[in-house]
Amino acid sequence: MGVTLPAVVAIDAGNSKTDVALVAADGTVLGTGRSGGFQPPLCGVEAAVDVLGQAVAKAAAAAGLPAPGPGSPYPARVSACLANADLAVEEQQLTEAIGARGWGAATEVRNDTFAILRAGVDEPCGVAVVCGAGINCVGMTPDGRTARFPAIGRISGDWGGGGGLAEEALWFAARAEDGRGEPTELARALPAHFGHASMYGLIEALHLGRIPGGRRHELTPVLFAVAAAGDPVASALVHRQADEVVAMAAVALHRLELLDREVPVVLGGGVLAARHPQLNDRIARGLAERAPLARIDVITAPPVLGAALLGLDALGSAPGGYARLRAHFGASLNAGSGARSDARFGTRFDAQFG
Repeated sequence: MGVTLPAVVAIDAGNSKTDVALVAADGTVLGTGRSGGFQPPLCGVEAAVDVLGQAVAKAAAAAGLPAPGPGSPYPARVSACLANADLAVEEQQLTEAIGARGWGAATEVRNDTFAILRAGVDEPCGVAVVCGAGINCVGMTPDGRTARFPAIGRISGDWGGGGGLAEEALWFAARAEDGRGEPTELARALPAHFGHASMYGLIEALHLGRIPGGRRHELTPVLFAVAAAGDPVASALVHRQADEVVAMAAVALHRLELLDREVPVVLGGGVLAARHPQLNDRIARGLAERAPLARIDVITAPPVLGAALLGLDALGSAPGGYARLRAHFGASLNAGSGARSDARFGTRFDAQFG
């Protein structure tokens, strides 16, 4: 018997990790690999693509195949969904850089939010909002139309995400302690999380680096806990985040002319996947008003699944391939295994990549 070669080299690369799956034309996963985060703004494009290459090589080794490269026999299509591919010019630059590595016969680069969207829908149609460290939203239709936002921070109109919420919580807590702002339990809870008695002590520790800046994201769950206890300031931040999610989803649906169709709105990322009732219930109410036909799904399936599905889409694969691929990652649509489901929230996929 001949060696089965991958038809898709699926890549999902976030700021903290990269996952790769080599997938045959029939949806069989031949091998997987993982490497570090993909951060071309910090290390440059070529060095960032080197990190992708580490995961590709590991996946090939797991499949018992030689690492793909120039001159290799791989007929594969590279389907890469990448963080920091926010603008068309960045997608083109990354497409060229990855294509030059010879990992496949064709290369398509998308923003990583598209992987989350495709993992959560049974056809390439719908909208996804991701709220993790930052916030982003994309939409797609089967005819190839897309809707998206630059999503590069405040200069592109973004607000929130885990990092943004932590910064806002610190701002309100600092002003509450020194008298410039209204009282809030955040002024006690935030410093207490790091073992400090006051916001002044926490500010000093953050400013002098005694607490690494990367740990600020730990304050986001604290914000939600304070909000759940009824604190007005914390609750207002949670409500604003919900309203931002609704606004992005509704605008994307409008751009794609999907407001009058029953289509999924997929929610992903750590903040939304945590299912804070105060946040997610307000999102449901907001979308019920602005997009009453939308069906909300909260997804925690591995995004590399979505990258692989997009690759199969481009190849025109048979339905059995999609089912086989989903089964590998334990992410069958509408399975409902141990998942919360109600009138407005659909299936949660709890598969872990491994």
